[in-house]
Amino acid sequence: MLEQLNQFTQQKAAWWCLFLGAGVLVLSALYFQHVLGHEPCVMCIYQRTAVIGIMFAALIPVLHNTKMTRAAGLVFWAISSVWGFLLSTEHLDILTAPNPFFAPCDIVPNFPSFMPLYDWLPNVFGAPGDCLDQAWQLMGMGMPAWMQIIFGLLSMLLAAVIAIKIYSMSSSGHSTT
Repeated sequence: MLEQLNQFTQQKAAWWCLFLGAGVLVLSALYFQHVLGHEPCVMCIYQRTAVIGIMFAALIPVLHNTKMTRAAGLVFWAISSVWGFLLSTEHLDILTAPNPFFAPCDIVPNFPSFMPLYDWLPNVFGAPGDCLDQAWQLMGMGMPAWMQIIFGLLSMLLAAVIAIKIYSMSSSGHSTT
């Protein structure tokens, strides 16, 4: 069973699943923003960027599927999912601060000067919203809490993929990255 899962993670289909799943999250965010009118804040935009990072991580082995590109995909997936989890946790901390008016939340995203995404694609990376806005709720939780769960699940899925790879390598005695 574990060997079959390991073999699946080496196929483009597995990476397409990750790419499409992250793509659905980005499209959902854009739907919330442009159709439902929920303006994203800076923390939301950073989390959106982390999800896009997961999309690009999956795209690497989709475009060229080798051991090296799958390893690169795993590394970028790890960076993006852990970064997203930390961002969503920070966003929740802002929301639950004893005095939220003193909680730090920038007005403009702080992207590198060589990549001002909010200037290039303001409809995707602009942040006109307020970090304290909790208008949308599902089962008593707002978007930051749901994003923490999503990034946590993506991180756990990554850990499972890596654990399966390590187990397969140790049981077969050769590398199957």
